Amino acid sequence: MSTQAQNLQAVLFDLDGTLIDTASEFVIVVQALREEHGLAPTDEKLIRASVSNGARALVKLALDIDEQAPEFESKRLRLLELYSDVLGSSATPYPGITELLGALDERGIRWGISTNKPRAYTIPLLERLALSPSAGSVVCPDDVSERKPHPESLYLNCKHLGCEPTQAIYIGDHRRDIEAGRRAGMKTIAALYGYIEADDDPSSWGADHAVHSSRDLQGLIL
Repeated sequence: MSTQAQNLQAVLFDLDGTLIDTASEFVIVVQALREEHGLAPTDEKLIRASVSNGARALVKLALDIDEQAPEFESKRLRLLELYSDVLGSSATPYPGITELLGALDERGIRWGISTNKPRAYTIPLLERLALSPSAGSVVCPDDVSERKPHPESLYLNCKHLGCEPTQAIYIGDHRRDIEAGRRAGMKTIAALYGYIEADDDPSSWGADHAVHSSRDLQGLIL
């Protein structure tokens, strides 16, 4: 990667589907919500693919309910309640992530997180996982006026980490991540091992690089 020489100062990650594999917890939550409504379990692959799209998408998947339906908000809140009960119980860093964070630290390269996951769920998850070294910047939608794909969160990460966007790399498993990184002026890496829907085409996202395995990130970045 062209930034890997002297210029790289920070590596930024999307959270779910890029840094941490949280899908197992959402599988539990979606299936539990379906069970509460007398529905049979659905395909776990469909749940995994929808995680990056957030709670609303998971409610729609679980109950086949329109977002404009009067009862939708109560179902969304119930899903979040169920998620709170399992938060951090089975989520784990993707293979190679712990080693990558250590290697970045050895080189004096800081790291951070830009996620559309609300802070109320992001911080407890990170506390339970206790990644080391810890993130130098964690930006959630609560911290900005515009969510990704707007680059505002990435600009805030850079402010926290004391670097320019051109000195950072952003890694994500969704089109919105790559768009945000590109709009911020960063190099981008598409995490093809993440939560990607079957009809999506990551080759159309415009990422500078792509990896099929999280274990390949360290060799690419460093």
